[in-house]
Amino acid sequence: SIQSKHSKMRFRSSVHAIPFLMCLLPSTFMAFAPTAIHNHHKPSSSVGQNSRLQSTLAPEAPSRVADDDDDGDHNNKNQAHNVKVLHPAHKITTHKPSPLKSTSAVTSSSPRIKGGALSMSLEELAVELGGKGRAQIVWDCYSIGIDPANMYGKVVRLGWDDYESIVNRLPSQRRSQRLGPETIQKLKQLYRDAYNSENVSKVEGGVATLSYISRASDDTTKLLLKLSDGLEVETVIIPWKGKRSTLCISSQVGCRQGCTFCATGKMGKLRDLTADEILAQMFYAKKLQRLEELPDITNVVFMGMGEPSDNAKNVIQATKILTTRPFFQLSASRVTVSTVAPTPESFMEFAKAPCVLAWSVHAVDDDLRKKLVPTTKYSMAELRQGLIDALLTRPMNARTCMLEVALMRDINDRLEHADGLAEFTQVIMDQVPGVKPHINLIPFNDIGKHSSYQRPFNEDVMAFQKRLQSKGLYAHIRTTRGDDKTAACGQLSTSRKPKTLP
Repeated sequence: SIQSKHSKMRFRSSVHAIPFLMCLLPSTFMAFAPTAIHNHHKPSSSVGQNSRLQSTLAPEAPSRVADDDDDGDHNNKNQAHNVKVLHPAHKITTHKPSPLKSTSAVTSSSPRIKGGALSMSLEELAVELGGKGRAQIVWDCYSIGIDPANMYGKVVRLGWDDYESIVNRLPSQRRSQRLGPETIQKLKQLYRDAYNSENVSKVEGGVATLSYISRASDDTTKLLLKLSDGLEVETVIIPWKGKRSTLCISSQVGCRQGCTFCATGKMGKLRDLTADEILAQMFYAKKLQRLEELPDITNVVFMGMGEPSDNAKNVIQATKILTTRPFFQLSASRVTVSTVAPTPESFMEFAKAPCVLAWSVHAVDDDLRKKLVPTTKYSMAELRQGLIDALLTRPMNARTCMLEVALMRDINDRLEHADGLAEFTQVIMDQVPGVKPHINLIPFNDIGKHSSYQRPFNEDVMAFQKRLQSKGLYAHIRTTRGDDKTAACGQLSTSRKPKTLP
């Protein structure tokens, strides 16, 4: 929809219908694929003719300058009234990405020992910033998709975003409090130290930059995030009947498991994501939720790019932040981590994490499983025992697990495959008291010309489900969402080469 010529961007006429989504992207790098999007929101009087839904990332928007205030543990009752709006001519230079690192640095999979503020506990952040009140103010912002480095200090980089409406979303007891320049510098230094880069000093435009948004006909929204080293990762917001949304999160750039039916598996593994980079996906999703008034994100599934067990340390830290009450406030039962289980011990790594365990089974026959997941090194019985052992360490009320099967026509969608899966699952039920296995049936989504698989017929999928149900198992057919914008399960993939913003 948007092409580049002589380093400038040109828009097709269809783009005018979606200004609020375009504004989420830096004007220097916008590539949007619009489909059936309509802006039903009225402009806010506080910003004249410009929609209040425009993003904090728009570099041409007016900036705001606030008086220097003390840090968050001091009150300033008139703080909101001391903010002045500058004319758009008073531009602020937008963040420029850091130069590309060497290939060895880009493809390194070693997780960073210490992350930035986004992946720290409240106690850790309070120590770094010099007070719990300051840490709480930081998270008041992060939790609604606002970078505190843009919100506080001498220059408030809010673009066309409505300052007062943001303040009104903050907890009432802290609306009159601010973060002073010294605290902002401490906050920025946490990211500089974690990423060993002066150019990575915040979440927005530092840890990750939102560079592409595509909307499917069913309102599923895929976000492309550019990381500080130029590599990219995708995350998907899936709204459900206007009541809630699920966020599908990636844990790696690429994946080394090589599942033959998955676009991410075709990439190979480039590197792990840090906990900050994993959580940045939730940060941008919360921003989009707020600006577009999308249904609340109530569920997170680690079913995007990457194998979570190959990056267990950072994934587990991310689940802790997602389920912390002062942070993103999700219930542990609403966070699902899905693993292909490279080893039987893969499940035990997540046994104590605040999440539901999910296993990408796909086939219970060892030979067929090896064909679908070529990196499989253990028998399905050995892997199943690993899941059983992990579930037995969990309390009775946390023994829900999910078994996922991507169904492909004439490959694993026959009734004999359903019978084998039922027998396989029954062993888990027999050995784990209180277990609640949910079988998730996923019709194959096309991943392009390099795949020899086909989507199963609907009647075969329904027959597969009914056979499982007849044996007393809970089986659910996952509704295909976002496949017309390659945002469906198995379709996520990005470039192997690092990129810079033009």
